[in-house]
Amino acid sequence: MNIHEYQAKILLAKYAVPLLKGGVAYTKDEAMDVARKLGKPVTVVKSQIHAGGRGKGWFKNDPGGKGGVRLAKSVDEVGANAAAMLGHELVTKQTGPVGKTVKRLYIEEGCDIKRELYISMLVDRTASRVAVVASTEGGMDIETVAHETPEKIVTQTIDPAAGFQGYQGRKLAFALGLSGKQVGAFVALIGNLYRAFTELDCALIEINPLVVTAGGEVIALDAKMTFDDNALYRHAELEALRDLDEEDPAETEAGKYALNYVKLDGEIGCMVNGAGLAMATMDIIKLYGSAPAN
Repeated sequence: MNIHEYQAKILLAKYAVPLLKGGVAYTKDEAMDVARKLGKPVTVVKSQIHAGGRGKGWFKNDPGGKGGVRLAKSVDEVGANAAAMLGHELVTKQTGPVGKTVKRLYIEEGCDIKRELYISMLVDRTASRVAVVASTEGGMDIETVAHETPEKIVTQTIDPAAGFQGYQGRKLAFALGLSGKQVGAFVALIGNLYRAFTELDCALIEINPLVVTAGGEVIALDAKMTFDDNALYRHAELEALRDLDEEDPAETEAGKYALNYVKLDGEIGCMVNGAGLAMATMDIIKLYGSAPAN
C-alpha cells in the first residue's frame, strides 16, 4: 500500500526524522492559508499523487508549462500555482500517458539546498535482510543511477538480530561525503528510519532527495513509504490513510476477494497456468521489445 508524501512525513515526524514545516491543501484558499501560516519568503507547492518524477512531469492542460513541484515567492503565487494544478492531470514517467488527477497539494517551506543525496530502505530478498541504499546522486531516479553510474551507490544490510548499528551509518555517511555534525545527524536519521521501517511493517522508505542545507543541516526533503499489505491487519491507522482514488479500480476490486491482480499496460495477452511460466513468458515478450497485457 502506498501513501502520499504529506502522510509519510506525518508518520516520519513521530520518529524524529528531520523535516521542513508544511501542510496539506485541497483548495486554492487552503493553500494560501498554509503559506501565510508558514510565513517564509520561498514556499514549495507540491502535487500529491502516487507517482515519482512530479517535478519533471507536465500537466495535460499545459504541456509546455511547469511541472508538479513549483517554487512560489508570495502567497498570491502559491494561490496561482494551486489553481493551475488542482483538478488537472499530471503526467510523469511513472503515471504513463494517462496521468493522474491532482486532488491535493502539500505546501512546504523552502530551504537553501547545498547538496542532494539519496537514501532508501527496502527488503533485500537475496540477503533476507533490510538493506539501506544510499547515493550522492540525490534528486535523480535511482534506477538511472544504477544503470549509468553504479559506483555511486552504496549499500548496507542490517542483521535483524543485531539491528541497525552505528558503524553502518558512519560507513554510509563517509561514503556520501558527510563530515562533522552531519555524520551524527545522518546516523541518527538512519536509526530512526529503521525503527519506522520495522515498527510500521514497511516494504519501502525512500528519501529522495535527502538534502544538506547551507547551514549544514541534514533534512528529508521528500518522503515515500510503501507498506506490506500482508501486515495491514495490525495497522488500522495505516489502512485509514489509503487513497483509493490513486489505485487501479480493478486491483482494488480484486483485493476485496484476496486476489493478487496487477494492471499491465502492454499489447500482448498471456494465458498461462503457473506463476513461473507466466514470469518467463512476460520476460520473453519484453526481451523482444513488446510488453504483456492482462
